[in-house]
Amino acid sequence: MLVTMKEMLGHAKEHHYAIPAFDVSNYEMMRAVLDVCEEERSPALLMMLGVDLAGKGLPLLSSMVRAASEFYTVPVCLHLDHATNMEDIKAAVEAGFSSVMYDGSALPFAENAAMTKAVVDYAHANGVTVEAELGHVGNAMVGNENDSVENEDPEDTLTLPAEVIKFVEMTDVDALAVAIGTAHGVYKKTPTLRIDRLDEITAVCDRPLVLHGGSGTPDDQMQTAIHHGITKINIYSDVVGAMNEGLKNKLNSIKNPSTWPAFVFEEARVKMKEAIRTKIRVFGSNGRV
Repeated sequence: MLVTMKEMLGHAKEHHYAIPAFDVSNYEMMRAVLDVCEEERSPALLMMLGVDLAGKGLPLLSSMVRAASEFYTVPVCLHLDHATNMEDIKAAVEAGFSSVMYDGSALPFAENAAMTKAVVDYAHANGVTVEAELGHVGNAMVGNENDSVENEDPEDTLTLPAEVIKFVEMTDVDALAVAIGTAHGVYKKTPTLRIDRLDEITAVCDRPLVLHGGSGTPDDQMQTAIHHGITKINIYSDVVGAMNEGLKNKLNSIKNPSTWPAFVFEEARVKMKEAIRTKIRVFGSNGRV
């Protein structure tokens, strides 16, 4: 049975740890996350991105996670990541997601707040919790080889503490993703988190705070961010990169073109589980269930 993100993050905020939130694109990624969370006794926060939900992807993948949650004893949350319109939010709620993120960070403040408030009103009426983003976390290397890479300076889009106060009052959002120097994807250079800005935000915000772009961010910086108030950290590139590396190694080593997927994914499973376990232990969510 699924639980809401609000339940998970409330405990993390009270006890000063963070929950790694893993985007899962298929069965193998889902299974790796759930298995390691069960082994580590960590809450399992699984997210899904729009690119994987086209066509029948939304009902199929959400049904898979909801069914799988019944076979584990740790709490499981299913979260829609980076939705930018109400239609996708409603579809996810109807499909059984227990949490959604509305990302209006590219919009002017007033429009972002108004849309987030509409999402919160709809989601709360259906027992679903909401994450929003204020400031803007841009992209490093993401997607496929043809995708462009943003060249914006993270310093230009940091979250402003004064806007946080107004945003929370206007929206009643359950969790807030903040921009303090990270980016989505694979970094070209090591990021430096603005912990001073995070302190200014935590001083005026009583909601759980979220850090996007956790993949590739040094462990010591993430642990410092957790100590200063971050309760959820999004992870995708580290896990999908581990899967792809394992698949590449295995496929290059086998001679039989009809080798069963159970064997093709052997190395990928090991590498994904290593990456997942590392994040759980670094963030301190192990042993919390």
